Amino acid sequence: MAVYTDVAADELADFLKQYELGELLSYKGIAEGVENTNFLLHTTEGSFILTLYEKRVAKNDLPFFLALMTHLAEHGINCPLPVKGRDGEALRELSGRPAAIITFLEGMWPRKPNVAHCAGVGGALAKMHLAGANFAVRRANALSVAGWRPLFDAASNRADEVQPGLRAFLATELDHLSSGIWPGDLPEGVIHADLFNDNVFFLGDQLSGIIDFTFACNDMLAYDVAICLNAWCFEPDHSFNVTKARAFLNAYGRVRKLSEAEEAALPLLARGAAIRFLLTRLVDWLNVPEGALVKPKDPLEYVRKLRFHQSVTSVRDYGLMPSGLVA
Repeated sequence: MAVYTDVAADELADFLKQYELGELLSYKGIAEGVENTNFLLHTTEGSFILTLYEKRVAKNDLPFFLALMTHLAEHGINCPLPVKGRDGEALRELSGRPAAIITFLEGMWPRKPNVAHCAGVGGALAKMHLAGANFAVRRANALSVAGWRPLFDAASNRADEVQPGLRAFLATELDHLSSGIWPGDLPEGVIHADLFNDNVFFLGDQLSGIIDFTFACNDMLAYDVAICLNAWCFEPDHSFNVTKARAFLNAYGRVRKLSEAEEAALPLLARGAAIRFLLTRLVDWLNVPEGALVKPKDPLEYVRKLRFHQSVTSVRDYGLMPSGLVA
């Protein structure tokens, strides 16, 4: 979440007249994240989140995101619900941007995830994968293998400004991942694709909700698992925490067991997830809009993570005993 587009109070008050949300009491921009403009709204009817969709989010994809949240909520996943206006529509426009209001979830995202948080995320992710199995709408993952090279091309000329040798490091890894080794026959379904700690709310150690589905798409379910290994199982110094990974993977497996093929592919999928976020963070780091209220995330965090995954030879390195073997 971030603030790229300012919204005047009178403009917002007029916008809210399209809803049954009462009168506007206050609102403030949310600076965390990098993708869209977000405001926390307080009205006489409660608290809500207003999102103005920007940057990589295509307007044609927005009905998918909004319908997915409704579907998941109806199937037992605690996530925000799109708020429909008086006309029955959830998607509209504000300040020249596509916009939607969603319900507010109680809780806080964990700044320092612990083992219990990681286990909670593992179970919730597996439940989300199962709940999305009969969601009929499809959206391709624009940020999978085919989408990485354009990101590299957009940032490669300045990559070495961020770290000497980064351009060559990225080019070599992209060549490897694009050489035909990327899996194509693993179980697929709806994935969140961005389930970082700032997109999961907790009340204490109990997970209270999942937010921000603007990267959700159809892809390999194990790729979502790999994204979470990157997002949740490294320490602030970027060293891998196998205890957190074991808790996450075991909790996931108790709800939806990974196949042997998924387990075998996990190191490669984790490398792909690492370079995906390294590249998008690098592009954002080099292209922060002037005057935007935004905190770009450090791309170099993912250099260390990628190097770790390059050294992994088996899912055992992630703390999980391969299927069919006895601990």
